Amino acid sequence: MGFSFSSIRYGYLRITFLLLLSYILFSVIATPVDSSVLKPKTEHDGCSALKHFHDYQSKCAYLKTIDPCASQGFVDYLSLLYCNFEKFPLLGQSLLFLWLLALFYVLGHTASEYFCSSLESLSKLLNLSPTVAGVTLLSLGNGAPDLFASLVSFMGEDSKGTYDVGLNTVVGGSSFVTCVVVGIISISLRSRGVRIERSAFIRDVCFFCAAIGSLGLILVYGKINFWGALGFCSLYAVYVAFVYLSWRFGGEGGEFDLESVHKRVSLSEPILQREDVDEEHRSNVADDDHQRHYYWKLVVWVMTLPIYLPRRLTIPVVSEAKWSKPLAVTSVTLAPVLLSFLWNWKCSPTSFEAVIVYLTGCLVGIVLGLTALATTKMSNPPKKWLLPWLAGGFVMSMTWSYISAQELVALLTSLGYIFGVSPSILGLTVLAWGNSIGDLITNVTMALHDGDEGAQVAVSGCYAGPIFNTLFALGISLVGCAWEVYPLSIVIKTDPRLLESLGFLVVGLVWSFLVLFSNRMRLGGVMGVGLLVIYLASLSIRIVQTVGDSY
Repeated sequence: MGFSFSSIRYGYLRITFLLLLSYILFSVIATPVDSSVLKPKTEHDGCSALKHFHDYQSKCAYLKTIDPCASQGFVDYLSLLYCNFEKFPLLGQSLLFLWLLALFYVLGHTASEYFCSSLESLSKLLNLSPTVAGVTLLSLGNGAPDLFASLVSFMGEDSKGTYDVGLNTVVGGSSFVTCVVVGIISISLRSRGVRIERSAFIRDVCFFCAAIGSLGLILVYGKINFWGALGFCSLYAVYVAFVYLSWRFGGEGGEFDLESVHKRVSLSEPILQREDVDEEHRSNVADDDHQRHYYWKLVVWVMTLPIYLPRRLTIPVVSEAKWSKPLAVTSVTLAPVLLSFLWNWKCSPTSFEAVIVYLTGCLVGIVLGLTALATTKMSNPPKKWLLPWLAGGFVMSMTWSYISAQELVALLTSLGYIFGVSPSILGLTVLAWGNSIGDLITNVTMALHDGDEGAQVAVSGCYAGPIFNTLFALGISLVGCAWEVYPLSIVIKTDPRLLESLGFLVVGLVWSFLVLFSNRMRLGGVMGVGLLVIYLASLSIRIVQTVGDSY
């Protein structure tokens, strides 16, 4: 096959090193839980008392008397709204919703533009087989928003009040992808008679059911220790090994290009800066249309600059299409400074210690900047010592993804208290939908335009992604929490209605299994409509239950 055992093993060792480095970094940035009990906040906590106040002024006065009760990020959104928009409440709420959309954009764009780019380059550098790359790096790239949202929910300093957001986000995202996305694909391809590979479908559905069953047992049992969490997370390694062995010895799963999967649609391009008009079309457009197009591009550029420039100046990029030596030198210089700022912000050191951390970050940045200046060319990215560049881009893209996920969870939690909506429902719906939009666009487009092979890859991705989010993203969060209280167990007191959502998720998988086998593995409208009905029923029941609790 062209992949020796030694090269694959060496590639795994390098990936393990990068993941270990990233985990150490985020174990410092993310202040872990300080208790062995993870439980939703009670009616006696600070934020829940806001419902007893009826005007912005009294809520602002109350918030000033307590510690920030719903802020894991850089901004205390409750204080921002109630203390600054008393006379213009609608304006304040509108700005929070706009910022919510911006955070979704930053999280998704960072994952697709920088994180996936680093993973694609690492896959080529490490000489990974397409199948192994697909179930490891591709799944990591597609599941990055869910991964970071889960990490923030469980391992942030206020995680005791937001871990249910992480649980519901994973379950809600899995339900959306396996029911809505697969349903839309099935309905769209009903007239083409596309067949799905039987062995791959059975493998994915069985492993996903095992993942759901394991999560259900954890929720029913109510607690888990470090070794149990590690075993739960390790199930994903079993899945990866099974996929690789099926491909290596059974000939299952064709060769698909990792980069082409990410580049099928323009999610890997700036969403607000997409150019859909080619040169030939531009030559036939009137002058006023040219001017209108130019001014629109200028407005979009100005609007996106504040959220584009900080990331571009701190994330090293070494791809041929985006290479810029000035930006590369600047990014490796400023990246250590950003990390030192995050260290000081999270760890709250003394003034002397903070100065030492900043000086160290500046010194390391200057050394790296001078090294990059002396060893790179203006015309093309470096060809030698490429791994340190890719590792830097990998770590910094993870850093920005974590920052945006942290703000996103904090804002959603605050919006829940502002509008009296359970944060778990916001995780099940808003956060899950926002993180799954990429899967919807990518997989549906691939299924419609890339023939039978594209449909097979798209459907497989609809199950491989949720398996990754359930076992790895949620598993690594549980491992981090359990490690902090080792040898004790973490106690998870969750809403029993989450088990109902898991039940509907299993019903959707069983429906897909039965309909596909009865239809000789052909995608059809019956399967798609049934999946959409199951998802809408599950969502409607949860919403009705939540509304009933508010009365």
